[in-house]
Amino acid sequence: MFRDFAAWLQTTGISVKVQSITWVIPVLQSIHILMIGVVFVSSVMITLRVVGSMRADEPFAAVWSRFAPWMWTGLVVMALTGLVLIIGEPVREFTALSFWLKMSLLVISVTSILIFGRTLRPEERASPTAEFSTGRKAAALATVVLWLAIIFLGRAIAYDTAVWGSLSLHT
Repeated sequence: MFRDFAAWLQTTGISVKVQSITWVIPVLQSIHILMIGVVFVSSVMITLRVVGSMRADEPFAAVWSRFAPWMWTGLVVMALTGLVLIIGEPVREFTALSFWLKMSLLVISVTSILIFGRTLRPEERASPTAEFSTGRKAAALATVVLWLAIIFLGRAIAYDTAVWGSLSLHT
C-alpha cells in the first residue's frame, strides 16, 4: 500500500521539482539535523532539571519556559523539513524500516513530553526545591533515550538494508 503511494508521490509535480533542484535535499537535511540537535539539547536540559543535576536552584517552570519554546519550534521546523524530504524521496522513506520506527518513536516522545508538561502539579512547577518522583525522573530519562534512538534511526534511513538486513522493507 505505502509502496504504491510512494511510487505515485514520486511522480507528482512537487516531488519532481524537489528532486530536480540538486541543493534542496542537502539543505533541508542540514536544517532537519540542526533542529534535531536543538530539540535534543532542550530535552536534555529539561531532563537534567527533573533529575536534579542542573539548574536545581531554579523552579522547573523557569527551566521549562526557557527551553520548551526551543523544543517546540525545533519540532515544527523538523516536521516541515521532514515533510518536504518525504515528498522529495518518498520511495526511500516509505520503504525504510528505520523511517517507520523513527516516526513511531517520535509520536511516543512528543506525546510523553505533552503528558509530562500537563500533569505537573503547581508546586512542582513553581518551587525551586521541588523534588520529582522516581517515576517522573525515569520518564524524563526515557525521553532522552527515545531521542537518541530517533537520531540513530534518522541516520539509519540511508543505510536501511545494511542495518536491518532481511527485516528491511526494501527487500
